[in-house]
Amino acid sequence: MRLMKLAFKRERAIPILALLFASGVGVALVIARILWTGNIKYGFLIWNLFLAWLPLGFALLACDEYHGGARRNWRFLGFAGTWLLFFPNAPYIFTDLIHLTNQFYHHFWIDLVLILLFAVIGLVVGFVSLFLMQAVVRRMLGRVASWAFIAAVAGLSGFGIYLGRFLRFNSWDILFKPFALCEGIGQWLAHPLTRSHSVAFPFLFATFLFVSYLILYALTHLDHAQLSVTARENEQPVNC
Repeated sequence: MRLMKLAFKRERAIPILALLFASGVGVALVIARILWTGNIKYGFLIWNLFLAWLPLGFALLACDEYHGGARRNWRFLGFAGTWLLFFPNAPYIFTDLIHLTNQFYHHFWIDLVLILLFAVIGLVVGFVSLFLMQAVVRRMLGRVASWAFIAAVAGLSGFGIYLGRFLRFNSWDILFKPFALCEGIGQWLAHPLTRSHSVAFPFLFATFLFVSYLILYALTHLDHAQLSVTARENEQPVNC
């Protein structure tokens, strides 16, 4: 109930409802594909989309703790840390395009659109949570620090997605496979250039996340800018 109240506050209700509607459409399309083909192959998209929603829940809880005055207590830090841990799951869905690379087949274009739909929804859900966390950092440390925070999150997420796609680790492996996870990260740090994609992929995906967020962030200010221009035009006297 607490999450529901936080999610559907006046200032958040419209984007949350839009994302819920989009997620419902995506899930319905996957179910339709399963019924049509008799193959549950792409059922994993539903699970991945669920994981993409988790960071938003933790971001809402972290923001609520911050605004409640608990800026640096263990609950705020715990929610913020868990948000960061699960955030890469939101853009991770883009890497599911790998399932289309084996060969061209009859349902290729349908599956391409389906994966892209889930990837875009997951990315935007993740960016909503990132926007909330950036607002907290901006209030704590200032505007410049908030954009440094975005760059840092993009970099860490690019590396996290690399760990998930290529080394096959999950977010919860920090609890269930901590030694294997540390070993994998240690091997990457010791030999980062052993494979051509081991550095290029995290860097390029981090760049993709930062640029995509910057574009969407700018679009959120478009309406305000247009309204300001319209207001100034209306204030100008009319010469007859």
